[in-house]
Amino acid sequence: MQTVTLRQVLEVLEGFYPHDSAQSWDRVGLTTGDPEQPVRRVHYAVDPTLAVVEEARDAGADLLVTHHPLLLRGVHSVATTTAKGATVTALVVADIALFTAHTNADVAWPGVCDALGAACGLDELETLTVSEGADLGRVGNLPEAISLGDLARRLVSRLPATAGGIRVSGPPAAPVRRIAVLGGAGDSLFDAVRACDADVYVTSDLRHHPALEAREEARGRTPYLVDAGHYATEYLWLADVRDRLATALADLGPAGTDVEHHISELVTDPWTFTVGAVDLDDLDDLDSPT
Repeated sequence: MQTVTLRQVLEVLEGFYPHDSAQSWDRVGLTTGDPEQPVRRVHYAVDPTLAVVEEARDAGADLLVTHHPLLLRGVHSVATTTAKGATVTALVVADIALFTAHTNADVAWPGVCDALGAACGLDELETLTVSEGADLGRVGNLPEAISLGDLARRLVSRLPATAGGIRVSGPPAAPVRRIAVLGGAGDSLFDAVRACDADVYVTSDLRHHPALEAREEARGRTPYLVDAGHYATEYLWLADVRDRLATALADLGPAGTDVEHHISELVTDPWTFTVGAVDLDDLDDLDSPT
């Protein structure tokens, strides 16, 4: 029976997310696997953790597609005495190929940022800024203004739940319509967010000093900030790449149609729980600028 090969799948994925569109510091593409091996089941996850690899193995996956690279920085050993070594070994022993689309998926049209923009309720998106010749981030307008609090509630309902939840800086009742987004870590783009006149910036990994300085520059006004978590802001992309790959492989004929696709159910956000957080419903003054 004819099967789809990894080489055929890679041609499709690299067409979606070209290697040369990744940022210069990034490490994307094929990490493990033989281009001639058959692919009957594809597994998708944000992070190639040991638990995700075990899940993929138990599901009978031949290919694991992740957003984050396993080997972003150089290593000198893949012995199982380290987590990365154990992960590489587990992939090789289970004959699972690993393919990563990271910053090349961030800048792709459609890509990570488009999925996050859709979660916000944005239809038409524009480039937020250009980095190394690639479109990074998106900005767009909601059909009509909603409150900052309602935007946060919308994201809670559409993003995967994590221990950290969603952090917001700005008055809950403030109207917002123009929204800038960047999946993953985004506190390097505050200048671009201000330049596009966004009412709110949805991203993650906002550090104390850059976020505080951004709010100080805003003098309590826009742009407000929404930190929705690194894992959560990138997770929605998995359904997009799954659907696009499944459609493309189906065009190859019966062998492509028979390939199964599964998105990991494991939450790879590193945090387990929070204590003492202030919730939106606990605020007495909805117009408070804090």
